[in-house]
Order: sequence, then C-alpha cells, then structure tokens
Amino acid sequence: MKAKNVVIINTHDTGTFLSPYGYNVPSDNLLDFCEDALLFRNAFCASPTCSPSRASMLTGSYPHTNGMLTLSHRGTSIVDMDRHLCRYLRNHGFHTALCGIQHEHKFWRPYELGMEASREIGYQDNITSSLEGVTDDTKLLEWDYRNAQNVADYIQKYDKEEPFFISYGMQATHRIYPELTEEDQIDVDHIKVPDNMADNPENRYDTACLHKSIKSFDKCFQTVRDAMIESGHYDDTMLIYVTDHGLANPFSKCNLYDDGIKTSLIMHVPGYEESYGKAYEGLVSQIDIYPTICEWLGLKIPEWVQGTSFLSAFDNQQEEINQEVYAEVNLHASYEPQRCIRTKRYKYICYYDPTWDKVNLANIDDSVPKSFLLAHGLREHRKEKEQLYDLYYDPHERNNLVHDSRYNKVLEDMRKKLSDWRKKTKDHIIDFSEYQGIMKVNKKESEHASSKDMNDYESLIK
Repeated sequence: MKAKNVVIINTHDTGTFLSPYGYNVPSDNLLDFCEDALLFRNAFCASPTCSPSRASMLTGSYPHTNGMLTLSHRGTSIVDMDRHLCRYLRNHGFHTALCGIQHEHKFWRPYELGMEASREIGYQDNITSSLEGVTDDTKLLEWDYRNAQNVADYIQKYDKEEPFFISYGMQATHRIYPELTEEDQIDVDHIKVPDNMADNPENRYDTACLHKSIKSFDKCFQTVRDAMIESGHYDDTMLIYVTDHGLANPFSKCNLYDDGIKTSLIMHVPGYEESYGKAYEGLVSQIDIYPTICEWLGLKIPEWVQGTSFLSAFDNQQEEINQEVYAEVNLHASYEPQRCIRTKRYKYICYYDPTWDKVNLANIDDSVPKSFLLAHGLREHRKEKEQLYDLYYDPHERNNLVHDSRYNKVLEDMRKKLSDWRKKTKDHIIDFSEYQGIMKVNKKESEHASSKDMNDYESLIK
C-alpha cells in the first residue's frame, strides 16, 4: 500500500472570492479541481488575521491557546513548536518541506530569516526561491510562480521512502495588487465589487487588480496539481487548498463578520472518491483540519487539539460535525480584543476594550476602499460592544439585534455559549498593558499600520 502524503496550498486574504463559490473571477483551474475534491461552503478561520489564523490551523488550537496573539513579526510566537503540524508529522516519519510563505514563526523575509524560521519550525527542506530581483511586492507574484515550479519539481523527483508533507504558501492575493496592463484585457466597467464595498470606479479598478492576483494564484495552483497528477502522487496525497481569512478590505480582514472569518476550503482526499464534485454545507473551523489530517493518516489526534475531525463528512455530506464555531481577534496592528460564536443561523460578537468604540483604523490594510471610506467619515464610525445577527434574514450582518426584545432568549443563549467556551479553553483577554515590552502595538487612533504610529516602537520589543 502506498504511503499517504499531505500537501497544503494556501493564499493570503482570499476569503471565498473565487469561482468555486460563485464569483466571476479567473480561477477556472481551482473550479476544475472541485471535480476531484469536496468543497466546504461554511468553513471559518479561528482568527481573521494572518499569523493567528495560520497558527491555529497548524496547531489545531485557538490563538489564545497556541500563543499567536498577533502577527509573528510583531513579537509573538507559538508557545510550543512541537504542536506545529510540520513538527508533529516529522516526528511520525514524514519528510517535511516548505516553499514560499509561512507566517506562523518570525517572518518569511528577508530570505535568510525565512530559512532560519523554517528550520526552527521543523521543515527539513526549504525549496523557496531566492528573493533576488524582487524589487517591490508586485514582483512577488512572479516569485509565487517560481515557487510553484519548485514544488512541482520536488514532487516529480521525490524518491525518499518517507511520506512527504509540503506546505506551499503564496503572496497572492495579498495587497499590494498588481496594476493592470493592456494585456490583461479586464473590463473594469463590468467588474462586480465584493458585496460589502461601495460600487464606484476606484473600487472596481481595485477589484480588477485583485482578479489579476487571483489569476496568478490559479496558474500556480494548477502547476502543482499537474505535477501531482503526472507523478502519480495525486492518488496518494491529500491536497488541501485553503486561505487564511477574508479579503483585505474594510470590515472584512481583522473583523469577525463572515466577510472576515469565512474562508475557502477545498480538499482532495484519496479513498473518498464519492465526495468528489460535491459540497459540504456544515460548519467547520480551520482548527478541525489538523485532526482530520491525523485521522486520515491513521495517527493519534494529539491531546492539545481543540478541533474536531470532519473526515466522516467525506462519506456523508449531510452529517453535522459542529453546532457552532468560534473565532477571535486580539490585535493585528492595534489592540482590539473581540470574540464571536457563529451557529447556522446566528452570529454573536463581543468587543472587550471599553476605552475605544471607534474603528481601529490600523487594523484595516491600506487600500483604495479604505481611502474612500476615510474620505467619507470612517474615523467617526462607531461599533457597538455587543452585536447579534440573524443570518437567515440578515446574511450581511447589518442589523444588530442586541436591543430587539424578540431575540432576548437567543442573545442570552449565545452569551452563555461564548462564556462557556471561554472558560473551557481558558481564554484570558489580555489587557493592553500586558503587551508592553513584548509586542509592537500601534496606537488605537493610528490611521496606518506603520512604525511611525506605534506606541514607543523600540520599547515594546523585549
């Protein structure tokens, strides 16, 4: 019997803005992949910010448990690296390789730091292309493709006895998006912007540039998939496509609305051919991916894992694995602790900083949509401490029902469930003062996530 392998391909900031989820974007290769995979319609990250999301997926535990409270390059880390999926699989006889971006330890650039970080995580091979010639972030899409070719070559030439685990991370679809050229042939006047964005020429152009980034990702994805098919490894390898969280737009990334926490998740699992071409409607969290991989491989699910395997969903798409999922934010650039519980019908969000009820602008990536809102009152926009949404009637989470007496029982139930989850997982909301001397934190009134806006930048680093 052939050994079972695992390949994870991940993108930045994509949400579900892809053709398998019904969007008219250039990701036809990914759509074709769905014919050999199970599509998850309701997959959610544990935190809608880069490092906490990835650390949660790769440890099977929430950020407040695994220690990744903010971005890895701002001074936080997984508290026990043995819990990282790479290290766990390596300890169970897998040969491990990283290509491209990882964002759960230190940082992936400069190149030497990235190599050092990957070794400390536990990757035996790092087949990432050099960053030489990458003069700005738009050039990283070309780097993505070089990395895709590296992964393809690695798979086709792999001759070790051990099964392999490969993580391939892309810059796409992270901002800064590539500018359009005449060769792109994208008609900006006929672009549909994401549902939570104002429809104007500037935002349509911005979305068209996102389309270009998606097209680049799609080409890279197919390069790796083709190599798996040609090498014969497509039949013995779990291939996972996943992104970390929602689009890098206002009220998406770094927010607990579905636009922030809902993610793409598409999985090809050999041995479950009946699941190919189908969709799973149940709720799953990215912390459930770790135990699912373990169960498929026949490995013991570690005691620290807080997720639940959904391997049985590949046999039965009607099975409900979770009644609810949870997510959190502690800080991204600035301090903004929040928690949520989401069921099929309801979403409850709670903010825990009583000193600040405005939008934390530094937690919104600089962008054309952000600039538009800044010009139209975003600085004065307020958020309510508690928010409750009936997703059947209000799927875009616009009508807060906290003060609607008809939903009192629902509100009490959601509060209790969130409280019970916090107690069970030993969730401590860290006070802002506890970050002093540990992490780089922007002022709450900061407009941008830049060093000039940070609270005493140097003194916040141990």
